[in-house]
Amino acid sequence: MNHVIELKSLTKQFRAHKQNLIAIDGISLAIEKGERVAFIGPNGAGKSTTIKMLTGILHPSSGEVRVLGMVPWKQRRSLGFEIGIVFGQRSQLWYHLPPQDAFDLLSKIYEIDRETYRKRLKHLVEVFETSDFLKRPVRKLSLGQRMRCELIASLLHNPKVLFLDEPTVGLDVTAKLKIRNLLNSISKEQGTTLFLTSHDTADIEQVCERVIVLDKGRILRDCSLRQLRTEYVKRKIMTLTSDQKELSLDLPGIEVLENHNFIFKCEIDLDIVPIEQVIHAAIKKCALKDVTIEDPSMEETIRNIYG
Repeated sequence: MNHVIELKSLTKQFRAHKQNLIAIDGISLAIEKGERVAFIGPNGAGKSTTIKMLTGILHPSSGEVRVLGMVPWKQRRSLGFEIGIVFGQRSQLWYHLPPQDAFDLLSKIYEIDRETYRKRLKHLVEVFETSDFLKRPVRKLSLGQRMRCELIASLLHNPKVLFLDEPTVGLDVTAKLKIRNLLNSISKEQGTTLFLTSHDTADIEQVCERVIVLDKGRILRDCSLRQLRTEYVKRKIMTLTSDQKELSLDLPGIEVLENHNFIFKCEIDLDIVPIEQVIHAAIKKCALKDVTIEDPSMEETIRNIYG
């Protein structure tokens, strides 16, 4: 099978203060076309080092890397025509130029013929809703407007793989939601593979289907987002609406979070008491009108993994 991204026993060492520091320690993984993958870990885990090797900026100390069948540091120019990169804290647009001028210049760099460029830009401008500020200098755009233009710049040449490094950093809630929805649309419509690093757990939950957890240069976990939750979520949040103004449940393994105005909310330790037992105990004491069960935040799940 031809993988879009493939790493085999990848290692990267740096020489510092007369000793070798291992940034990446023999990791292996494979990513298929159209996958939306979160590559996460604490600061210093090796995420940026891995991305730099995937894009040809760094050479590995040992092991193999292939992106779209190419060795990144040997075929960097050819690979550049097939991948896109978005850095949330680093712009590829020109500060004093309007986005339209930057797009025109990038179309020449990527050798896109005029008609193809015109159609593609028109489509992207419609999708990302940027027509109102295309001719405004980048320095006068809001952060959300600039990030939408950054994404257009990365997608102009129709890349097969899009690397995203903190794409929503600093954005407000509305702008973040728009960016996430657009990334999902682009991936589903065009089959673009997304490789995302982010400290914002909502980016992971709303964009990605698969999670690769990295720590100290090694892969701790590589699985679907759903499987990650199933394995590491040991607590649930339950909200009961009943005919009792207050509800008293004498059960081990539950922590009451709210108990007034006919609402009883608690956190359940699944290792101590199953959800069914809590509901059964509540039914014995009152008539239930509604039951809501929630997972803890993705942030807490990731903390459990590192713990």
